[in-house]
Amino acid sequence: MSKELVEALDALEKEKGIKKQVVVEALEAALVSAYKRNYGQSRNVEVDFDQQAGEINVYAVKEVVDQVFDSQLEISLEDALKINKAYEIGDQIRFKVTPKNFGRIAAQTAKQVIMQRVREAERSIVYDQYIQYEKEIVTGEVERIDHRYVYVNLGRVEAVLSHQDQIPGEEYHPHDRIKVYIYKVENSAKGPQVFVSRSHPDLLKRLFEQEIPEVFDGTVEIVSIAREAGDRAKVAVRSTKDGVDPVGTCVGPRGERVQAIVNELRGENMDIVEWKSDPADFISNALNPAEVLNVIFDPDNERACTVVVPDDQLSLAIGKRGQNARLAAKLTGYKIDIKSESEFADLTANSEQEPTEQ
Repeated sequence: MSKELVEALDALEKEKGIKKQVVVEALEAALVSAYKRNYGQSRNVEVDFDQQAGEINVYAVKEVVDQVFDSQLEISLEDALKINKAYEIGDQIRFKVTPKNFGRIAAQTAKQVIMQRVREAERSIVYDQYIQYEKEIVTGEVERIDHRYVYVNLGRVEAVLSHQDQIPGEEYHPHDRIKVYIYKVENSAKGPQVFVSRSHPDLLKRLFEQEIPEVFDGTVEIVSIAREAGDRAKVAVRSTKDGVDPVGTCVGPRGERVQAIVNELRGENMDIVEWKSDPADFISNALNPAEVLNVIFDPDNERACTVVVPDDQLSLAIGKRGQNARLAAKLTGYKIDIKSESEFADLTANSEQEPTEQ
């Protein structure tokens, strides 16, 4: 058995990349536990796997002492000197105690240890393969669907797409090929787990990098993204080179570039706006397509402002169910209160007429 075990360990190292010495150390530790369990021994024992001879032996280890209190753990100096006159107090002496039928136990234990190490190695290989794709887009195939997840086959691992990571209203069917964003890879006790998303804002960022070379090479930078997956998104971009129109670059000729992204996201509307260092200009751009007349910042809250728009632009600025204003606020990081021109004029007039306290 031991000769076959040596050959098996050599094959594991060659084919699976599992270091033989790592398995041998794990096997020796497991055999110590197996010996104590099967032979009811609490003594201090060691297991030695001689890889050259292909032999497994068990040794009881005893410490040389003046006076013996536990014969299973200690040996007197007097008895130690009968074995070898060089022994001194504190030395450790090994006595071979390998049981006759220990080979059977060793074979069973070796099989368990090797299978466990193979499983761990395979998990590690899969984890190492997919952790490098964390925060990236991959293409997978929908494998099956249950009440909790859509399971996406990525090749060597089955990723999970939860309800909150799905695009609302998007339907998934077995064998559909979809692009997903890997946002987390975990090496759990059950093996590597890969979590993917179709609704994550960074999915949109990666799609822009795939479709627009200037975004990929850094000529155009995505500063921020606000997204309500499946419905509408706003993307703020800026150019890092003079003479490059960041919005036009992303939209592309006849809107071809952005349309490819919209198609991938099943018709999700896309507003691409230019980022500005001046917060008032950036907020005005973020409320596109509405026209903005003025942006007044709150002196008591540096991240809040009132935006004034023409009367006929109020509903456009706010958007359906407040979506345009909500996305603009997420994109800019400002709390935005939108007022029509006449409403703001009335508020200003009323505040000027209020009497001041004496």
